[in-house]
Amino acid sequence: MIRTFRAGAALAAAALLLVVGQTTAASPHPLAASEWAQARSDLKADPDIRFGVLPNGMRYAVRRQTIPAGQGALRLWIGAGALAESDAQQGLAHFLEHMAFNGSKGVKEGEMIRILERLGLAFGPDTNASTGFDETVYKLDLPRTNAETLDTSLMLLRETAGNLTIAPEAVDRERGVVLSEERARDTPGYRIVKQRLGFLLEGQRLPERMPIGKVEVLKTAPAAQIADFYQHYYRPDRAVLVAVGDFDPAAMEAKIHARFGDWRAAAPARPDPDLGPVKRRGTEARLLVEPGAPLGMQLSWTAPPDLSLDSKARQRRELVEQLGLAVMNRRFSAIARAPSPPFIGAAAMKFDQNRSAEITLLNVVADADGWRQALASVDAEQRRAVLYGVRQDELDREIVEIRARLKAAAQGAATRRPQEIADEIVGSLGDGEVVTSPAQDLALFDEIVKDLKAAEVSAALKSAFSGSGPLLFAASPKPIDGGVATLLAALAQSQTVAVTPPVAPAQIAWPYAGFGAPGKVAEQRKVDDLGVTFVRFENGVRLTIKPTRFRDDEVLVRANVGRGLIDLPKDRQAATWAGNAFIEGGLKQISNEDMERVLAAKVYGARFGAADDAFVLSGATRTNDLPTELEVLAGYVSDPGWRPEAFLRLQASGKTIHDQYEATDSGVLARDLGGILHSGDRRWTFPSREEIADARLADLQGQIAPELATGAIEVVVVGDVTPETAIAEVARTFGALPPRPAPELAPAADRRVGFPAPTPQPVTLVHKGRADQAIGYIAWPTTDVWADPQRAFATAVLGEVMRTRLTDQLREAEGATYSPSVGYNHSLVWDGWGYMSASVEVPPEKLKPFFDDVAKITADLRAKPVSADELARAKQPRIQGIQRAQVTNQYWLAELSGAQADPRRLQLTRDIAPGTGRVTPTDVQAVARQFLRDDKAVRLIVRPKGG
Repeated sequence: MIRTFRAGAALAAAALLLVVGQTTAASPHPLAASEWAQARSDLKADPDIRFGVLPNGMRYAVRRQTIPAGQGALRLWIGAGALAESDAQQGLAHFLEHMAFNGSKGVKEGEMIRILERLGLAFGPDTNASTGFDETVYKLDLPRTNAETLDTSLMLLRETAGNLTIAPEAVDRERGVVLSEERARDTPGYRIVKQRLGFLLEGQRLPERMPIGKVEVLKTAPAAQIADFYQHYYRPDRAVLVAVGDFDPAAMEAKIHARFGDWRAAAPARPDPDLGPVKRRGTEARLLVEPGAPLGMQLSWTAPPDLSLDSKARQRRELVEQLGLAVMNRRFSAIARAPSPPFIGAAAMKFDQNRSAEITLLNVVADADGWRQALASVDAEQRRAVLYGVRQDELDREIVEIRARLKAAAQGAATRRPQEIADEIVGSLGDGEVVTSPAQDLALFDEIVKDLKAAEVSAALKSAFSGSGPLLFAASPKPIDGGVATLLAALAQSQTVAVTPPVAPAQIAWPYAGFGAPGKVAEQRKVDDLGVTFVRFENGVRLTIKPTRFRDDEVLVRANVGRGLIDLPKDRQAATWAGNAFIEGGLKQISNEDMERVLAAKVYGARFGAADDAFVLSGATRTNDLPTELEVLAGYVSDPGWRPEAFLRLQASGKTIHDQYEATDSGVLARDLGGILHSGDRRWTFPSREEIADARLADLQGQIAPELATGAIEVVVVGDVTPETAIAEVARTFGALPPRPAPELAPAADRRVGFPAPTPQPVTLVHKGRADQAIGYIAWPTTDVWADPQRAFATAVLGEVMRTRLTDQLREAEGATYSPSVGYNHSLVWDGWGYMSASVEVPPEKLKPFFDDVAKITADLRAKPVSADELARAKQPRIQGIQRAQVTNQYWLAELSGAQADPRRLQLTRDIAPGTGRVTPTDVQAVARQFLRDDKAVRLIVRPKGG
């Protein structure tokens, strides 16, 4: 499988459809239940994976991956999901996934999570599951691959596979958890998904089997209905065990045979459901008015799903088609970036929707008052593509860019994470794909595109739009006069307008290959125990380098410029909400659109953010493209384009952003919490509707440009690079810029920010969503890291203890919620600022019990030390999480930022894991007494409007 396109299509579909629990789009295939796809394909499977089948029909895939050392990933895939449910079982495939953590023959209820915590797995990040239309997946990411961890993890998956008890009393306790998840997922976007699927797949089964199910079934279905699904669909011939990690493959195979060899189906197999035929339809339209959603429209063409086996021929057919769609997307991008564009964004894609239909879809997001122009523009581009096809130069550009990504994947293949590889294998199962290596993907790609001509791609693109349709679906935040008739009339009118051939762009060169005479190194020193090199150039720019082999051919770059939020005014709304417009504005001598075209053969990135103590430009690249990455980032620092089109497009999308936030309780909390926890400081508040409407590009430019022009610069380079190469490339880019001051700590007076005063009675925020959606939130002030780093470690452990207790009480004991949450933050920048928080999503009537439960938990934590077992279950996942993070480039990029101005950060990095290990029950009780005080707590609730 050429994962560049498969992953891209899946992400595009997921972003558009927001299907609960969906992973990849699945095509039907005539494989036997226990047959691997390569058995009937001319494609060769990844030779580093051991594929096997047990006598009972269960398949397995095992791969050794020694980097990072001692880590692993296990996946149990069940080939059944919501589509297999009966009418009386709607939602029970997902409910059953929950029950996997609620007791089996060998593990009593509530003990599975505790067992995994003792092994260092955190519930959520390392222990998880998902249910889709046609699959259920259980996931364990292992911090260690010693015998105890592997044997225990396989035992738990075996219990899940065939030994669940599904006790009625446990089912009843879990109902509230599942219903909480249903409430949380019921957003405007989700409601649009349901309506759109019902429109596109009219009369078919899939729209009637959303994985979250029906509320009445979730409330009343007896345990016997869940057990019925379990017994008929959790069976060896529907299961695959995937094991990837630092272990001996032969030994793992033996463990799988020993553990799963005795598994037998508990009931006869049931046939796969009839998904229904794809109807032959002409032009149709549907309008959904959904306040709280942006204006979105889709033109779709549907056809029967592709029934063929995975093969070179199918790969070629799909790749050629996707290349044509990539050209269309490039055209849409150019339109969106032009002055006065007709839409905010548009995209073309084609995918198989879970064995139900093959869908070609054009998606467009626009201003609600500009829907006619948006529809006309997308329709015109579709007809232009069908009539005139693609040009050879457009095709060649896409080939160059995709090849660059595939080469990067192949060069970094040896250092992929076990989780990535395991998820790739699982992602192939529903599709019946052959699992191939990145090197095989690259070779197949080159074989397919060799001498590929635009005429073939144009024909494939035309064929992609040959299904039933177009089917026009529009979701609008407000009514459209005339409704469906108006939509159809607008589409018909657009189709009468002739289209002209696309015009080839002018050829340009990359104008930022040089920045003047390379800078000279004024000072260089090493921090041997951390493998870090510090450099100071004569112009004042600092460089921090950490060579690693965590990921082959990966280099991460971060440029910290100026002092970030510290230097912005407290009493004026920060314009950083519009920061994306800075990158989209391109460089003075070249637009972002042209930059992407000129650098198509390069792998580079450019992102902008406002951190507490710096404005941050960052990107990921491969080793040989580091020069380009640094040229791009240095260009943004020294010569940004500040084009207004990008800002205006972002501003247009902001017209409905408050409606989107206010449509759910979680949206309101996400929008308002930052400002609340910083006492209304305008650097953290979200702009009002009026502030967004009245904003100007000059506001953003005025807050950022002075820092970019004169602020201190610290460049951090981490990854597969030598210090000599990094120094030479930074010397000719950032080192060649005019002089900069040294990065240093801001004065103490500038490092102060307020935490809100206690609120004995909760502050109330309101949302406009469902009447049964509410959030309770409580936060306690703590302090910064530097006041006492060891105390900060103890406070973090206290947070993990709080998390386990809230989960035990609210989710396991009461079944009140899906999402009890605990957070903690100890600032590295703001003196005295930090907090711990607890929150929950529940119906409004359960808000008071939440605050009561928290009060009891905190009182107990203050009153007596935690047990040794509870402390271990809190500490081990955190320590393992830190240690796993420390073998990633992302961790070191963040931890080394700011270290030249504040060397204390280096010692903190050294101390965090062992310091966490030193935390005792007495330490946890001490910080609970100090910080978890009722008289210091900030309480707030988010409840429905009028509720």
